[in-house]
Amino acid sequence: MNNQSINQKNSDLKLCVLIPTYNNDRTLKRVIDGVLQYTQHIIVVNDGSTDNTANILTEYSQLQQIHVEKNKGKGNALRVGFKHAASLNYEYAITIDSDGQHFPEDIPVFVNELEKSENKNLLLIGARNMTQESVPKKSSFGNKFSNFWYLVETGIKLQDTQSGFRLYPLKPLEKLKFYTQKFEFEIEVIVKSAWAGVEVKNIPVRVLYDETERVSHFRPFKDFTRISILNTWFVIVTIFYIKPRDFFRGLKKKGFKRFIKEDLLGAQPPYKKALSVALGLFIGICPFWGFQTVLVFFLAHILKLNKVIAFVFSNISLPPFIPFVLYASIKMGEFLLGVKLKYNLEDMVQNFEILIHLKVYIVGAFALAFLVASCLGFLSYFLFLMSNKKITLKNG
Repeated sequence: MNNQSINQKNSDLKLCVLIPTYNNDRTLKRVIDGVLQYTQHIIVVNDGSTDNTANILTEYSQLQQIHVEKNKGKGNALRVGFKHAASLNYEYAITIDSDGQHFPEDIPVFVNELEKSENKNLLLIGARNMTQESVPKKSSFGNKFSNFWYLVETGIKLQDTQSGFRLYPLKPLEKLKFYTQKFEFEIEVIVKSAWAGVEVKNIPVRVLYDETERVSHFRPFKDFTRISILNTWFVIVTIFYIKPRDFFRGLKKKGFKRFIKEDLLGAQPPYKKALSVALGLFIGICPFWGFQTVLVFFLAHILKLNKVIAFVFSNISLPPFIPFVLYASIKMGEFLLGVKLKYNLEDMVQNFEILIHLKVYIVGAFALAFLVASCLGFLSYFLFLMSNKKITLKNG
């Protein structure tokens, strides 16, 4: 496909290319010239550069340029660029870094993917080959770290969450509220976009790490700390707002019977659903007070289990059941440790002095959790197995 055809598609799709830049005068001209081969719809955001950037940009007076007086960070440059692009009636923006690591020749990859996609509410992230020798180990580790937390926060598995070569849908972003201004913005925007129902996916792109030219402004300690704080907050929001919100939305949208059938008894094999039951019961009985919901969602994500089932069964620790769980735990602890404590079920209901004998309780709780999770996990496996057979026979 020729460049003229791609240029026409960019116009038809109301798509521009956004180039944020800060002190990359060694590679900026090459990047702009490369992008110009595919489109004239370019916005350059000069984020307070102190090198020769301003002089280079005088050669491109035909392009949209925004000059930020003082460097405020890549996130701020992107936000400023998105706002300007929307004011010019663009609906999509491809962002490309000015440090030369991205290939403008990959712009058609984004354009063609958007064109053929039925869902235009789409955010594309260029997935780099992070295994090639030229990629710094710290970049590869940082990407894996980011991918993991993105999976926890959204349930979406991506190969690359840190690439700056992306296609953004501008209209959905206008409805979201952002707070970050530096590198962590690129995490904030894809997490909040996914939460808002935007489809986020990877497409393969090439990458070049030329340390003789490339200038990285990523500050490992400060920026990694900011990203870690942001991820911590997102995990909290995921557990206490996003997951319950999605649960009730699904319940409301599908209706109770359909929700139970599809989400509790649906596609996963019986052993997966049984393990989800076991996980929920184990976490619910164990003495992880205050962290049970966090743990059950986290472990269900990691183990790829049914989060709804695990969450439902972890509620064995709801207040009405707590006295019974405590009583059974202390009795199990007495049995295993060969001690005898003067507690009955009434004591469990009236007070929690059981905590004085913490060792007995903890040992008993973990043992009870393992026993109950194992027994009911096996039982639920056979129940799910029979349920699947009945559904198969009915459909057959």
